[in-house]
Amino acid sequence: MDAAVPVLLDTDIGSDVDDAVCLAYLLAEPRCDLLGITTVTGRPQERAMLADALCRAAGRHGVPVYSGCDVPLLCEQRQPEVPQARVLPRWPHRDDFEPYAAVPFLRRTIRERPGEVTLLAVGPLTNVGLLFATDAEVPRLLKRLVLMGGRYFGSCGEEWNTGGDPIASALVFGAPVCELTAYGLDVTLQCSMPAPECRERFRGGALDLVREMSEVWFLTRERITFHDPLAAACVFEPDLCTYRTGRVAVDLQGAGRGATRFEESAGGPHRVAADVDVGRFFRRYFETIGAPAG
Repeated sequence: MDAAVPVLLDTDIGSDVDDAVCLAYLLAEPRCDLLGITTVTGRPQERAMLADALCRAAGRHGVPVYSGCDVPLLCEQRQPEVPQARVLPRWPHRDDFEPYAAVPFLRRTIRERPGEVTLLAVGPLTNVGLLFATDAEVPRLLKRLVLMGGRYFGSCGEEWNTGGDPIASALVFGAPVCELTAYGLDVTLQCSMPAPECRERFRGGALDLVREMSEVWFLTRERITFHDPLAAACVFEPDLCTYRTGRVAVDLQGAGRGATRFEESAGGPHRVAADVDVGRFFRRYFETIGAPAG
């Protein structure tokens, strides 16, 4: 087996349940050396508690978890609550998370391992944007930046993560990262599963907690879309998707604020996913986490 990939996960776990589905995968993936988890957007300390609870449910008590930024840069908070935090009383977790500790942790970890770390960001980009804005060297010290966010083909419009902090998103896409790959709604919306199948397949270990968090999600939704898990799986198997290369810009004015615009060019600094092998992705995901076969 190849050497494990050093990964930092930046997440808004606790809102859309796909963040928990993503973290469960990373905790089970033998090719993932999970260096730490940082949380972002409203009530980040509660989100850190959820991440810690999921690590403990997976038997991974030693994964560092840090609470990050609670509000976006220069715009209104759209995600102030953590609906899935209601499961916390039933699951062991830490509750002593220092506020605003995520960015210093990210900076320190990336600087200690230059050219080695893959930063996987699956929430609004406030932590990452602030990191890049306060330490101009860090983007060049990453091996890869992998994002779940944006929409790049057809009718380009706002997506939740890029739209949740447009300024931070523009900072991130404008940074001199050696390799930036984005997985937008163009591919992630193809990877969805209805509630009954999720209930059947999310069983055992950390998946018991994922299933309980999913029940909160199912109060208002009928299915889970595997946005973040697809980006995570492609860290280790990028050929689950096909890609186009070019440049991504983020709209900062008007009604389209936060929307991504992709201009294809052979020498562009960004790579965006264009299509996905849905069946292969789901097979790989559930093989990795050891869930019952569908």
